[in-house]
This record gives sequence, C-alpha cells and structure tokens, in this order.
Amino acid sequence: MAEHKLKKSEEKTRDLILSLPLFDAFKMDELDTLSRHMNYMEILRGDYLFSEGDKGDYMCFVVRGLLDVLKKTTKGDFRVIARLGKGNTIGEMSIIDKSPRSASVVARQPTVVIILTKKGFDILTQKYPTLGVTLLKKIMRLLSLNMRRTTSKLADKMPI
Repeated sequence: MAEHKLKKSEEKTRDLILSLPLFDAFKMDELDTLSRHMNYMEILRGDYLFSEGDKGDYMCFVVRGLLDVLKKTTKGDFRVIARLGKGNTIGEMSIIDKSPRSASVVARQPTVVIILTKKGFDILTQKYPTLGVTLLKKIMRLLSLNMRRTTSKLADKMPI
C-alpha cells in the first residue's frame, strides 16, 4: 500500500489520527494512506463547523477541543443536543446519504478535527477496498452507538 513520502500536512494529519483510539487497529501504511485522503482543521471558539441545512459532504473526527451540536426548535431558537470532545465524530451520515446537515455544530472551545470528505471516502473504498471497508465498519459502529444513545435519551423523555 506504500506509495510515496507523506507531505508535511499529511504527516500532521497522520500524527493527529494516531492520537485517536478509533484508529488503533490500523497498520502504519494504512494510516499513511488514510492521511493522504483526509486533512485536519483548527476551529476557533464560536466558529461553526457547519450549519443545519448545509450540504453535507464530509465528516469529522474530534482530536482536541469541544463542539456543541445545536438543533433548531420549532420556535426558531437553538438547543444544544450534544457536546462532543476528543474521540467523538460528527457528520457521518453525510458521507453515506448526501442529505443536508440535520444540525449545526459550533466550537465551544478551540478545536481540532480530522476531516474525511465524501470524495476522499469514495477514493478509499474504490482504490483500497479492504481499508475502505474497515473504515466503513468503524463509521457504522459509531453511527449505531449514536443511534442507541439517542434512542435511550428519547425513551427517558417520553411520557408513560
């Protein structure tokens, strides 16, 4: 799977990927490949990662910092529905279903995320199918865990 020496930005991305337990099972050459198809971004406190209704074409892995997930209520105000820190992901559905963002995400404190675009994900699954499937399984597991957590919260709030 080795191709060529990583660029500086790819090395930084790989170093950030290495700090996340989600990627512990990947071999170094696989991490290098992932790093070539991902990048990182630093977000300042108060900056939006994306807004509800935006076109969704990337997901993020939180490396450092804290994000608030905001959902617009029927009255038009926003409610914090989740708080995400290191190891959490956001936007997974967008690389699978291409639907608009279902919530807004704003940095509660300076935050660093690794970004996987839909295009990068498609390249990984086509050019490196084994690696792509392994990554997809991890993403699907995260989606499943998030769905279970959401279902439990919803059940707790429902009247008897």
